[in-house]
Amino acid sequence: MNPKKLIESMNRLTTKEEEVMEHIWALGPCAPKDVLARYPEPQPHINTIASVFQSLERKHFLTHRSVGRGYIYEPVVSLEDYGRTKLGGFVDRYFKHSYMELVSTLVSEEKVSEQELLDFLTELKSKNEAV
Repeated sequence: MNPKKLIESMNRLTTKEEEVMEHIWALGPCAPKDVLARYPEPQPHINTIASVFQSLERKHFLTHRSVGRGYIYEPVVSLEDYGRTKLGGFVDRYFKHSYMELVSTLVSEEKVSEQELLDFLTELKSKNEAV
């Protein structure tokens, strides 16, 4: 199954699950203790992090392999694939399923200048011509 369909078929992540996945994406293959070490004080309990890992594995975001007496977990879904799917849901929900509506809002709110948009279009044209 391709990553986009996999993500779409999964349950949505809770805020805590997404937070832990961000640490895992930054670390790569890791154990719950590795993620725990990235938290500032006061840190959550290791059992809390381990429970989130188990939940992420049930949701098919993680897989694991045995290493010694423990497990090393690896992301099944990349940050990029998750981000694209999340962005698509955001656009669907708040911009009437229209990426152009999103771009229009960014320009009208002055988050993206017209010049930046024109530069992007020029760059996109040159990439398409090179292919």
